[in-house]
Amino acid sequence: MQLEERRRWLALIVLCLGVLMIVLDTTIVNVALPSIKTDLRFTDASLVWVVNAYMLTFGGFLLLGGRLGDLYGHRRLFLAGIVVFTGASLACGLAHSQGMLVAARAVQGVGGAVVTAVALSLIMMLFQTPADRAKAMGIYGFVCAGGGSVGVLLGGLLTSTLDWHWIFLVNIPLGAVVFAWCLRLLPGGSGHAAGGKLDVAGAITVTAALMLAVYAIVNGNEIGWTSTQTLGMLAAAVVLLAAFLAIEARVREPLMPLGMFRLRNVAAANVIGVLWAAAMFAWFFLSALYMQLVLGYGPMQVGLAFLPANLIMAAFSLGLSARIVMRFGIRGPIAVGLLLAAAGLSLFAFAPVEGDFATHVLPGMVLLGFGAGMALNPVLLAAMSDVAPSDSGLASGLVNTAFMMGGALGLAVLASFAAAETASLQAAGAELRAALNGGYRVAFLLGAACAAAAGLYGWLVVRARMPDAAPEGVEPLAE
Repeated sequence: MQLEERRRWLALIVLCLGVLMIVLDTTIVNVALPSIKTDLRFTDASLVWVVNAYMLTFGGFLLLGGRLGDLYGHRRLFLAGIVVFTGASLACGLAHSQGMLVAARAVQGVGGAVVTAVALSLIMMLFQTPADRAKAMGIYGFVCAGGGSVGVLLGGLLTSTLDWHWIFLVNIPLGAVVFAWCLRLLPGGSGHAAGGKLDVAGAITVTAALMLAVYAIVNGNEIGWTSTQTLGMLAAAVVLLAAFLAIEARVREPLMPLGMFRLRNVAAANVIGVLWAAAMFAWFFLSALYMQLVLGYGPMQVGLAFLPANLIMAAFSLGLSARIVMRFGIRGPIAVGLLLAAAGLSLFAFAPVEGDFATHVLPGMVLLGFGAGMALNPVLLAAMSDVAPSDSGLASGLVNTAFMMGGALGLAVLASFAAAETASLQAAGAELRAALNGGYRVAFLLGAACAAAAGLYGWLVVRARMPDAAPEGVEPLAE
């Protein structure tokens, strides 16, 4: 392998390590929450802010982070995001008060959003040929899909052998390594949209809209979906989003050119991202709850139970997915993969209270591993395929926002249905485990419906062709 070729693949590994830090953080914290609650004397109501503060800023800054990469350089923003995330991780690890931990988690979310938003753009820039790009996207997709399970295992290991501070401190050496190697391996230079102006009004309105929407969603189950606070925040988010669209239609250099949504594959990938994320969050979080609360598994056992799905996704990521995309394009793998994921969720829906791993957990995990491994790569390729280089950061931020918002909204809604069904069954006299299992069944079926709808939509709407490295005739949308 030539030196330049080896350098590109090493750069991909370093990029994926940076993204892995962000992905791990979404699940590694969940395992340590009981220890954090005891040590810092959180109440049940205040403990949720250890998670929500991160989600709030992460969801709010994805679009802005992607556009800043287009304007000021993707490497520069990636490195800045790594510095912010690593520094905030140090503050989290040293936190000895509730306020310090929650504030540091909010800053972590900003850094995580910037890193996530520009990572896809850097991969598209590093790999120009369709075959290499498909393989690189497959590896990136595996990191995104499999990192959560690794976080469960690592969180359990660090919390049980050391203490909860180390789930954050472990990011420090990893962040330093990623920063140092990115300086050596990633191409520098200005952004593809260098010289343009930041749409400040658009940035403020869309960031505020996303943060309000995330806040309303993550608190909806706790304070009530029909409460004045929830409805008021959702209404404010809608008003701000309408103001953002009005600004984008008039400003000369918009943060998000509205023509983006006229690009067929880009628009389709974002719709699929919302539906699929709702289904995948249902799989990951609710299957973990089923194994813990119904089957009685410990955190380490839960992490190991996800291993078959992760190994299958790894096989796709390290070669199979790229070959499938090169052979069949992107439409077929999206549809088939998401229908397999729907079948896996349906199997979980019929798992009994006295279920066993081999019969009632493993088959669903295998189908979901095949489905996620097959579909994620072509969905990401579709999201990035039709845009000019100057809009690649924006496209990356947009699809990540779709996944994040779809996952947060989907999980909140599905968890509400699960809780309502559980309460109904308990009121009818059902034992707790049976009532919980009945609630999860409803949520899994709804998740399966979301995945199936995403697969059918992908088959009907996505263009079947394999995206070229540089789509002919594509101009920057702002022009």
